Amino acid sequence: MLSLSRGAALRASSRAFSTTPSRSSDMARLLLIGRLGKDPEVRYTKTNKEYVAYTIATTNNSPTAEGVQPTTTWHHVLSFHPSANNYLRTLKRGSLVFAEANFELRQPDPNADPDSPEGQRQIFLRHEHLRVLRQPPREKEDGESE
Repeated sequence: MLSLSRGAALRASSRAFSTTPSRSSDMARLLLIGRLGKDPEVRYTKTNKEYVAYTIATTNNSPTAEGVQPTTTWHHVLSFHPSANNYLRTLKRGSLVFAEANFELRQPDPNADPDSPEGQRQIFLRHEHLRVLRQPPREKEDGESE
């Protein structure tokens, strides 16, 4: 039994530093907790396939010479899941959400203009799962007292 587990450990460690192409079981996943920057938007691809785009704002505290400074990062996520898209349409700006997304880094096209999106390195976040942690605060209507 010990030799079996040692053999499995050797195979696992050799794969961790392998230079062979990635396999379909490899993944890069990003977990985010933040607020929706705006209501999710329905968009269409060039082939007229519907998807939903949404943006999550996260805040990190970065040390500076003056102390700790909060910095906001905006994450743009795309969802191509029809059932998830129906749910995403109902969400509102300011909702606190937990999102899981697959992470894909695309290298720039060497023939494209460096100032165009195709000429720059792009990070694509593909929606996998989203859970609302807290609804946005309800906005007061005109004439409502506090």
